[in-house]
Amino acid sequence: MARRGATVQDRIVELIHDRELPPGAPMPTEPQLMDLLGASRNSVREAIRALQALGIVEIRHGYGTFVGRASLDALTPSLTFRVRTGPGGGVRALHDLVEVRELLETGLIGSVAGTVSEARVAALDALVSGMAHDAAADRAFHALLYEGCGNDLVLQLIGMFWDVYHEIGGVLAPPEDRVAQTVANHRRIVDALRARDPEAAREAMRRHFGDVKQRIVQAEARAAAA
Repeated sequence: MARRGATVQDRIVELIHDRELPPGAPMPTEPQLMDLLGASRNSVREAIRALQALGIVEIRHGYGTFVGRASLDALTPSLTFRVRTGPGGGVRALHDLVEVRELLETGLIGSVAGTVSEARVAALDALVSGMAHDAAADRAFHALLYEGCGNDLVLQLIGMFWDVYHEIGGVLAPPEDRVAQTVANHRRIVDALRARDPEAAREAMRRHFGDVKQRIVQAEARAAAA
């Protein structure tokens, strides 16, 4: 039953839930939605376009409309815009973003230290070695780190935060030797995992983010002085 004041967009989402349609399932056709919702063609089309932008539905031209997977990737442009337009040219919002990511990763790394396999440690070690010449290795490291946690939402959140940070990280002044510092920070994390030491792993992760936050503090000072 539709909520009072619900938009056509809301009612389509409710219909998906009421019918328990899984991702990939075909949606009712446009005429069917018009009949089911008592809405005009234009209202249905506008609602479908809005839901497509959110990843809630997927339009496959020539085949129809299907229930989407609502990946958090759809939120990346909005989050990037919010950070870019924040106070101080986005530096304050960037600090908030990094703080949320730090809380998430330091909270998870302890459990990873107790369960990570030797094969995964070796793969993480190889990614750290690759960071000196491959910019994508950093993102791959954090994705692999939590791949075995069984929480797809965590992986999507970390991926989204990483993408937004690196999209706008140019507002920060790089450290004198950014590559060496990045490698050293990640190497400490791997060493703690290899030792199966949850507290050392958390401390290594805090140190990693501490370096990032220090660069943000410096950027805030420059913005305030400008």
